Amino acid sequence: MGEENLLGEFVRARRELVTPELAGIPVSGVRRVPGLRREEVAMLAGISADYYLRLEQGRDRNPSVQVLESLARVLLLDDAATEYLLRLAAAKPKRTRTPGREKVRPSTAKLLESLGLPAFVESRYLDVLAANSLAVALSPRLAPGTNRLRDMFLDPAEQALYPDWERDSVSAVAGFRKSVGTDTDDPRYIEIVGELSLASSRFSRIWARHDVLVCAAAPMRVDHPQVGDLVLNRERLGVEGSPGQALVILHPDPGSDSAEKLTLLASSAAGSIPPTRREAHNPADR
Repeated sequence: MGEENLLGEFVRARRELVTPELAGIPVSGVRRVPGLRREEVAMLAGISADYYLRLEQGRDRNPSVQVLESLARVLLLDDAATEYLLRLAAAKPKRTRTPGREKVRPSTAKLLESLGLPAFVESRYLDVLAANSLAVALSPRLAPGTNRLRDMFLDPAEQALYPDWERDSVSAVAGFRKSVGTDTDDPRYIEIVGELSLASSRFSRIWARHDVLVCAAAPMRVDHPQVGDLVLNRERLGVEGSPGQALVILHPDPGSDSAEKLTLLASSAAGSIPPTRREAHNPADR
């Protein structure tokens, strides 16, 4: 996959998502293409139609920063997508070796267990490398050895856990693309994208959009089978000395209903009798 035309594929996919109305182009008659035409993008970006065609076809892979920024403006790219576009155009050294299995440092593993909140370490490919017991109690698919992107699209039980699954799945794919960047000759990347493209039509549709997203600390909803609905904030922190690894911590607002439910879940994970949904929603009635 090292010879892919990543830059051309990206600008073409984003071009097809920008309507003439969004670009301020008058529309008359029937248009046969989704989004903008190549010549329209070229005109708005101030470059020749032939040069833009060469960019899309991969016959010119060294556009200037000024050209890329003009394309980003025309294609309505946000900061994350613009940064991704610039990275695609930058020279990339060839991979010289296949990396071994990623490991979590002992100090990071100790930190996980000391946290009184669901927490796990994931790789840039969303492989779960380590997790504490409360994270696994929240979702068994957060156990080490799983892949969050794969489970999100292929595991019905995981989908049922998230009421906002459709929105969350779009964000997960965009975050995955941002995390991997241009390192598309990595065997793990090839394995994940290949499997999901064959097994999930929804993944294929989302992947074809070439969305890019910086993982934000946005609240997520979890419909847990024992304690019911929880709203958890999500923090994703880079692990120093372990490039590509991130520590993900899920935490409720202090004093909230979700905080009480998470306390019940922690007690269950520690070995007490699992609470029912009724008990979780009405802790004072126990």
